[in-house]
Amino acid sequence: MRIYPVHILNTLSAEGLALFGPNFRIEENRAKAHGLLVRSSPVKLAEFPELEAIARAGAGVNNIPLDEATEKGICVFNTPGANANAVVELVFTMLGIWLRHVPQGLDFCQGLSGFAGAQLNAEIEARKKMFRGQELADKTLGIIGLGQIGVRAANLGIHHNMRVIGYDPYPVLENIHRLLPDVRLAQSRQEVLAQADYLSLHVPLNKATAGLVNAEFLAGMKKGAVLLNYARGPIADDEAVRAALDSGHLAAYLSDFPTEQLLGHDKVLFTPHLGASTSESEEHCTAMAVQELKNYLQYGTVTHSVNFPNAESIPAAGSCARLIMINRDVPGMIGLASNILGKHGINIASYTNKSNGTIGYNIIDTQTPVSPEVRREIEAADGVIRVRIIPLNSSSGLP
Repeated sequence: MRIYPVHILNTLSAEGLALFGPNFRIEENRAKAHGLLVRSSPVKLAEFPELEAIARAGAGVNNIPLDEATEKGICVFNTPGANANAVVELVFTMLGIWLRHVPQGLDFCQGLSGFAGAQLNAEIEARKKMFRGQELADKTLGIIGLGQIGVRAANLGIHHNMRVIGYDPYPVLENIHRLLPDVRLAQSRQEVLAQADYLSLHVPLNKATAGLVNAEFLAGMKKGAVLLNYARGPIADDEAVRAALDSGHLAAYLSDFPTEQLLGHDKVLFTPHLGASTSESEEHCTAMAVQELKNYLQYGTVTHSVNFPNAESIPAAGSCARLIMINRDVPGMIGLASNILGKHGINIASYTNKSNGTIGYNIIDTQTPVSPEVRREIEAADGVIRVRIIPLNSSSGLP
């Protein structure tokens, strides 16, 4: 029985890790690991020379060097949607806490220990007007980014009797179909900024979104709006946010990512990166990441990768080996692999080819074994990044 060594870089849900079967071993030696499970720790690929795949138990992958991983033929997975409910619940919890002045009310109650009876009630009635807040109903909630988290946030806004308007520059049809009919889709980001009383960010952190919330972005927002960032800290420029808060253009900034520039500001409410910190979310993320790693290492199938195209194929009947060829998306790669296999008398039982415009991913089931020499010959060809050989048997099947 083939054993796949997997390294765990962070503390992850024991229930999720239990899904690894007898074909997998938790490997302490990073140099021997073929799979890596990670949450938030930075990944240094030089420490993992045998690595074939990384699964991030969460949505963001800014702690993983994606370009380097792709160049080395390492598949990187994330777990979209696994923590969506936890993040959305925190967004609405913190918005409600801010609008109802809960922190100030709690502090006030802590100071009432010297009062009793009628005096206590009188003090409460006399001063509770200081904490009069606002309701969510009939306000406009703006959503920037309509992935699984953004869609759930938009739908929950509808359930709170809010007007909801959302925008995504690259909408995924599957996600858009999950929106409630009352959510209005904007044609531009500026349309959302100008209307939102409360604006919630739900975009990934990448080169295009780092510093997205700058002075120009904030100037386009409705005066007196509240900005919520439960996506990633660097999406917002702290100096621009502070300037908008100090001028009164922005009423408040609620974020899950404390920064030294904004800590202590009386219009800022921080939580310590709690978005996915629920027992349910951690279990869901770990379970999904484990399944992604298992399917990739055992069968070469790809789902929810951020750098490889999705590719799934049930092993062909009678096949004894599965060859995985990872290549640059250039012409002639299918013929290259087929010709080399044919030259060595290896019959192809099935061939699946997928591309994402950058990487070509090939799953080739063969009816005879593929030798290390054949693997090396394919891997040495121009355009080929990496080749894997996965032994199969006639009864193999995907879970």
